[in-house]
Amino acid sequence: MREYDEPREEQIHPEVFLGHNGIPADARRLGFDRNTEEGAMIAMAGSLDPRRRMHRVVAWVLLLAFVLPLLLGVTRQLF
Repeated sequence: MREYDEPREEQIHPEVFLGHNGIPADARRLGFDRNTEEGAMIAMAGSLDPRRRMHRVVAWVLLLAFVLPLLLGVTRQLF
């Protein structure tokens, strides 16, 4: 490289500065990322740390939010 040449710019990929996104590899292969509705839910759930009490509470609330409508629908069909 001569002194009058400009240095080549290094290409920066989004993964470098976004950090761990919490989305598993199989979900990424399906096309989910933080910008899709389902991918945002997967990323949020994947970023929860089971060692922290508040994260466990959030995980239980998410579980209830998804299971409760299912249980109510099943009981409505049965009774």
